[in-house]
Amino acid sequence: MNPESWLLLCRTVRFGDTDAAGVMHFPQLLHWCHEAYEESLERFGIPAAEVFPRPGSKPAIALPIVHCSADFYKPLACGDPLAIALEPRRLDPSCFEITYRFSSDGTAVAQGFTRHLAISTGERERRELPGAINRWLEASALKGGVQPL
Repeated sequence: MNPESWLLLCRTVRFGDTDAAGVMHFPQLLHWCHEAYEESLERFGIPAAEVFPRPGSKPAIALPIVHCSADFYKPLACGDPLAIALEPRRLDPSCFEITYRFSSDGTAVAQGFTRHLAISTGERERRELPGAINRWLEASALKGGVQPL
């Protein structure tokens, strides 16, 4: 499977993504980060239910975001093409982070970052990452460098 099929995602900036000034509204960037993360997992072959368990399911491991940030380099407007390159990295057996590099027509426009921690949903204690996430992280580490468009 080609890593670009799950680590490089494309979309178009829509009118609803913009503010009254006609440019992308700042919280939209982190929303796109999470959408790209979910879509990357799905494209890799991991169903959402396997990573985002329903309440009461066993075993229940949650992957909350414990840190996030965003940097904006250039404004984005309705109709702009957007490429999102994901760079996942395992930090330890229970934690990983993703850097999201946003580009439009080959120009860097923004960068996002999320750090995720595996916890049990019942006890809220740190746990090892689920096997599916480990497979995704391992495959991502072997990708050989996916470049933004």
